[in-house]
Amino acid sequence: MITIKKVDSKNELLKFIKFPFKLYKNSKFWVPPIVDQEIENFDKEKNPNIKQSKTNLFLAYKKSKVVGRIVAIINNYEVEVTKIKKIRFGWFDFIDDYEVSKKLLDKIDQIGRENSLEFMEGPMGFTNLDKVGVLTSGFDKIGTMITTYNHEYYKKHFIKHQFVEEKKYHEKIFEFKNVDGKYYKQISDVVKQRNNLQEVTFTKTSEVLKRSNEMFDLFNDSYSKLSSFVKINEEQKEYMKKKYIKFINPEYIKFVQDENKKLVAFAIVMPSFAWALQKIRGYLYPFGIFYLLYSKLFNKKINLYLIGIHPDYQKRGVTAIIFNSFIQTLKKKGIKICRRTPELIDNISIDKIWENFSPELIKTRSTFKKKLSKN
Repeated sequence: MITIKKVDSKNELLKFIKFPFKLYKNSKFWVPPIVDQEIENFDKEKNPNIKQSKTNLFLAYKKSKVVGRIVAIINNYEVEVTKIKKIRFGWFDFIDDYEVSKKLLDKIDQIGRENSLEFMEGPMGFTNLDKVGVLTSGFDKIGTMITTYNHEYYKKHFIKHQFVEEKKYHEKIFEFKNVDGKYYKQISDVVKQRNNLQEVTFTKTSEVLKRSNEMFDLFNDSYSKLSSFVKINEEQKEYMKKKYIKFINPEYIKFVQDENKKLVAFAIVMPSFAWALQKIRGYLYPFGIFYLLYSKLFNKKINLYLIGIHPDYQKRGVTAIIFNSFIQTLKKKGIKICRRTPELIDNISIDKIWENFSPELIKTRSTFKKKLSKN
């Protein structure tokens, strides 16, 4: 018999966070989160995304053993401002047992109906910068710090429970040697001169922090037209600074500004921390911090995390300026592999940015959607 219990104690929260460590203990491709960061993720005093949402965590038990978990998320901005009557669900992991996955999803359905919502969708997090989608191909490729990994049977469970695929994402990689540096240098010079633009590079994290709010504002402007986009508010900006900026080499953040020093484009790449995170198994101390530091300084693989271009500049070749700046930095670092984080398949403009790099598709993932049952 499967029972579902709401997480309402520190001990149960730790069980919730630790469950995937057991589920994927034999996987060579799952990348563990940092346990302390996951705990903070669900702390209302530290994570403003929790404040902006109605959130409930649940564990599934078979006798006394944890066999699944899920989070119910009602994003208040999404529901009240954009009028999208959706309940999100995330952190959805379970053993290969249809009763377990159904019981957990039924709990999401129940909460959605109690709040007069119309459908559920997931897996996804609190905002558009959280991990998204269930993996549907590429199970033999290692994950990343900013994506989820799951067993192949997950998709079968969604289909069994009459969910349909909603948003589809792909992840691609390309070798740095495929980048034509001379070409982008020439185009960059032309675009800068024609549009009175200049690139901005950083050497210190403190320099990035001074202008990071501009970057998040531009992120909101760049992606506002995408389906189900929820903008980042002021409190969330502060949280994102603390959570992510410290992991990013300042020279891996590039800005483009106009003659008035107004930001018109930005891009962020991150060192690949996958190997380091697998080594430390969720804990920074006593030695985990050194693995992460090594990856930050010496890794020859990077993840292309975010790129944002103001709508007024999206067809002016501004990406050439960003690419040229990155090429100079990454060449010095000896980077060999570049990996793109999940991008919506229908985001054609972003896909076109990378088409000259001979990208290879390595993973696909999707969110799944279902109408809530009637009362």
